[in-house]
Amino acid sequence: MATDIPSLQLSNGAHFPLIGFGTWKAQPGVVGSAIGMAINNGCRHLDCAAAYKNEKEIGDALQAIFAKGQVQRQQLFITSKLWNTMHDPCDVPSAIKKTLADLQLEYLDLYLIHWP
Repeated sequence: MATDIPSLQLSNGAHFPLIGFGTWKAQPGVVGSAIGMAINNGCRHLDCAAAYKNEKEIGDALQAIFAKGQVQRQQLFITSKLWNTMHDPCDVPSAIKKTLADLQLEYLDLYLIHWP
């Protein structure tokens, strides 16, 4: 974890960076390189959401970053969000599976309800 960004240690031992990089309104073709720059500059918390419609590009960027050895998945705190139209309990599993597939991750560190 970057030492210059303050974090809180959660009860499960995970570190929650207090400064994150948001991906809302990040333009297609730009968000991937922006993620790379943020991570290269010490950011370890990424804030994503299915409603931002850029999780696939973020996932591609993350896989490239992992392949280069810049950081490991465990060094990042990745948040995503469940959109309004997916709040029905029957819809949640498919929503998170799509997010995980798009981000090309096995898990999220935090999954929030977007606009409850």
